[in-house]
Amino acid sequence: MATIQNPILTGFNPDPSICRAGEDYYIAVSTFEWFPGVGIYHSKDLQNWRLVSRPLNRLSQLNMIGNPDSGGIWAPALSYHDGKFWLLYTDVKVVDGSWKDCHNYLVTCEEIDGEWSEPIHLNSSGFDPSLFHDDDGKKYLVNMVWDHRIKHHPFYGIVLQEYNAEEGRLVGKKEVIFKGTDIKLTEAPHLYKWNGYYYLLTAEGGTKYDHQATIARSKDLWGPYEVHPENPLITSMPYPRNPLQKAGHASIVHTHTDEWFIVHLTGRPLPREGEPLLDPRGYCPLGRETAIQRLEWKGDWPYVVGGNQPSLTIEGPDMEEVIWPKDFEEKDDFNSEQLNHHFQTLRIPLGTEILSLTDRKSHLRLYGKESLTSKFTQAFVARRWQHFEFMAETKVDFRPDTFQQSAGLVNYYNTQNWTACQITWNEEKGRILELSTCDNFVFDQPLAGKEIVIPDEVDYVYLRVEVRTSTYQYSYSFNGETWSEIPITLPSYKLSDDYVQGGGFFTGAFVGMQCQDTSGEGKHADFDYFIYKER
Repeated sequence: MATIQNPILTGFNPDPSICRAGEDYYIAVSTFEWFPGVGIYHSKDLQNWRLVSRPLNRLSQLNMIGNPDSGGIWAPALSYHDGKFWLLYTDVKVVDGSWKDCHNYLVTCEEIDGEWSEPIHLNSSGFDPSLFHDDDGKKYLVNMVWDHRIKHHPFYGIVLQEYNAEEGRLVGKKEVIFKGTDIKLTEAPHLYKWNGYYYLLTAEGGTKYDHQATIARSKDLWGPYEVHPENPLITSMPYPRNPLQKAGHASIVHTHTDEWFIVHLTGRPLPREGEPLLDPRGYCPLGRETAIQRLEWKGDWPYVVGGNQPSLTIEGPDMEEVIWPKDFEEKDDFNSEQLNHHFQTLRIPLGTEILSLTDRKSHLRLYGKESLTSKFTQAFVARRWQHFEFMAETKVDFRPDTFQQSAGLVNYYNTQNWTACQITWNEEKGRILELSTCDNFVFDQPLAGKEIVIPDEVDYVYLRVEVRTSTYQYSYSFNGETWSEIPITLPSYKLSDDYVQGGGFFTGAFVGMQCQDTSGEGKHADFDYFIYKER
């Protein structure tokens, strides 16, 4: 049997929901404010995964314009039944204050990488919807219920209601079947049926270092549910030195080889030396990732093999290994008319009036739009940080004629936390290269007065970032051969859930290409290629 190394989905790939269709396995993950919505990965052996689908790729399915940072798609739930895939998801419109304004939807498709249906609105009572297909053909929705009332815990409990697939709506009574344990923050419900019991798997403790997966069972679908005698099923909370932290928000699969596995959210903190710690366990700029553990059954209860904390390596299933071709080449020359699945934009799709792969052959053209602080229309294309050490590089042709126009390479967490190495314009120096930073909404330009002048005869500027675990640094070239480092070292930890102000943020660091034009003229930038290379 193969040995599986965790995490199996590196970089920002949280809230995994796993399902089996025959001998194929799929994991759906949250994407929050990044568009297209939801990432679906495919495996034949639970070890090797490839990104095969971004199912929510039309505005009619998902319009997040104006959504807050870390709003948007929370906790998709993927299942396969009746010859098709069922995907449930939440679009969260408000994250601050006493309310969570959010809407739960269902889409379906017969092929995982096909054209998914228009969404059916299910309810708006809370988040993390999941669909259970019972043996008798009935289907049931579970989701957590949000309680905005003063002196009430906001996580009210897990509600159950029947879903009528023929009518496309919820029917019958709705009833809270589980209030959770004393850990509280009960969310992310999934229902399973095995050996005469219904099993309700939930997440508790928040989604950071106190996270855990709680499991309960009942002979009756409607409860009452008894909690596992050695709960939690998995957690990192009591294990501060485990390299896989934040373990929780899980999903279970029974394989075609009659084995059991659980996939779960996890995070890998940076080394702790030399950085101020707001959280004693550190910072995770790669975001919340997905790991897998083996399950065993004792007395009709599931247990994680080796104990209830995550392991870096596990024994894989009794399956032949299937290694996929790379789903993201190190260098993308933009020769296709479609962006690679790993590239995403913020909140909405970018139409051809903003993003074009055909206006200039073998280039990505971006027409400048709003700033990196905008929650509406940014001309920004990026991909996740997936490794602690990597290099990203691009080559850009841009001719600004005002300081309100800029284009270049960006490392980004959210609208309040990012850095940008970009071409812009200065009244005295003409075309220049500048560095801009936004640190919890405090804006700075470290090269102010020392900007790098771009010679008039230079058409393309080459831009690069080297990420070296706890720091990263930009460099540039005017010929693609001789490179100069910008003498500013930036800390990686500032692009993490654990650093950003306000709490309640759930994504991870991204790197990509941006063009902005706050003059409203729509000045365009042409990017000749993009490289992402693990070191």
